[in-house]
Amino acid sequence: MSAVRALALPVLRRIALLVTLLAIVFVAVDLLPGSAARAALGRDASPAEIAAKEHELGLDRPLPVQFWHWISGVVTGDFGRTARGTEIGDLLAAKFPQTLLLGGIALLLTVVLSLALGCWWALRPSSLGARILQPTTTIGVAVPEFVCGTVLILVFSLATGWLPAVTITGRSGFPAGPEMLILPVLALAIPQIGWNTRIVRSALLDVATAPHVESAVLEGLPARTILWRHLLPFAAPTVVAGYATSVGMLFGGALVVETLFNYPGIGAVLAGSVADRDTTTVAAVVALTALVIMVLLAVADLVRARATGGLR
Repeated sequence: MSAVRALALPVLRRIALLVTLLAIVFVAVDLLPGSAARAALGRDASPAEIAAKEHELGLDRPLPVQFWHWISGVVTGDFGRTARGTEIGDLLAAKFPQTLLLGGIALLLTVVLSLALGCWWALRPSSLGARILQPTTTIGVAVPEFVCGTVLILVFSLATGWLPAVTITGRSGFPAGPEMLILPVLALAIPQIGWNTRIVRSALLDVATAPHVESAVLEGLPARTILWRHLLPFAAPTVVAGYATSVGMLFGGALVVETLFNYPGIGAVLAGSVADRDTTTVAAVVALTALVIMVLLAVADLVRARATGGLR
């Protein structure tokens, strides 16, 4: 029972943090200059038309009342409508799968490469590759997704012409070709690969000093056996925590990368809703993204609990 409580408490804290974050989003968008009603009606709208539109959208009510009305609907699955009259739920359903595809491929690439590089680095700390990984992973961590994407465009699109810099959308709403995913995925994954490679390597080196690992080495077990049976299982909690952190970073970075590459995902929805001062749409994007991150963090908590023996 205590293990269940230990897993439930982080979930409750994250829910409380999410509600607080959404309230801050409402306040922040409300403080921006402009009006959702004016953005929906255009510059030529009269003050009377704008006032009528604000009344229709509920913008003439106090901000706490607007927030309570909106979040009460979210609990039942109703995200409301945009200032232009589109169902927000339909809009998210049409765009969020593209963002999930982008973030999912970037996460898969991050896990595979960081595990391989981190394990190799830990097993061969004095090799030439290890000396190369030391500065390159540091650079990867330091460079944000936007800068990384810009460099990739300069090199692989403008200089060589090998890959497209702009995403063209097919009839399905997804990129028209797989080659259009390469640069956005790399822009997202490179910083996280650098970060998680260092985490994997550090976690393995910490476990390597444990008595059972030293015994395995003295018994003459192959390095691969020691890695898979004696190092990785005990390093798993730290490694999984790193990947769980990367989930939030990937989805947050996706919103920026999508704008840079004109990718047809939720980032375009967020950029347009901020420009329109559409508070409910901005909050809906934040809520849905945070919900996905919370689910994945809960899975990571479960994996860590099982790995450490805290869940029976």
